[in-house]
Amino acid sequence: MKTKSVLSLFLAFILFSACSVVRPGEVGVKQRLGKLNEKTIDEGMVFYFPLTTKVVKASTQTNNLKLFLNLPSKEGLSVKSEISVLYRIIPDSIQSILRTYGQDYEAIIGSIFRSASSDVCAQYYAKDMHSGMRASIEKSIKVKMVELLDSSGIVIESILMKSIQLPDGLARAIELKLEAEQDAMRMEFVLKQEKLEAERKIIEAEGTRDAQKIVAEGLTEEILKLKSIEAFVELSQSENAKVIITDGTTPMLVD
Repeated sequence: MKTKSVLSLFLAFILFSACSVVRPGEVGVKQRLGKLNEKTIDEGMVFYFPLTTKVVKASTQTNNLKLFLNLPSKEGLSVKSEISVLYRIIPDSIQSILRTYGQDYEAIIGSIFRSASSDVCAQYYAKDMHSGMRASIEKSIKVKMVELLDSSGIVIESILMKSIQLPDGLARAIELKLEAEQDAMRMEFVLKQEKLEAERKIIEAEGTRDAQKIVAEGLTEEILKLKSIEAFVELSQSENAKVIITDGTTPMLVD
């Protein structure tokens, strides 16, 4: 009776353990006695005999492999960087990936990135990694990795250099250069404004001079006499007391 109970418990344990679930965004493959089955298992429940078989699962979603590296530069400096390698695997290639790289294929991807990034970054100056050249560097590293992982079933979607930390001396030198460039641009703007203001004053003075010249050329002796008479007429019509002093030649009003 006791033996039958133990056997029942053992069979129940075997039955309970022989079940695995492949979740959405995953792919599975059975491995029986070390040999991979050629049939790929999609999402859902899968039964297997646990004493001889296991189910190996892998994510088919876009994965983010984070790396913290010291990248070499063209001038021989070491640039600290935080990198994200976005990759995914092709579901039908799971058997090939496991045979070639094993289940720890992320470590292989990291090693390939280190090799590709060293080759690419050594062609650029350290300041290029901190400037607009970053996108070009990321693209070049991706192309290099795609070449190295060709037909492997691993797809490199993007390389993101999220954080670049330059050596202290170089970072300070770049800051000083940027400050000098900003000061030069500011001074150029001020000089341009001063030049425009000087040109405005010259134009204004020329306009005043031309206006006075036109007025002077139009003031003949007859016009001056007419203007003088008009002025005396206006004064004579005023009710206020007035004293008129002339040089004896201009017209005079006499009561």
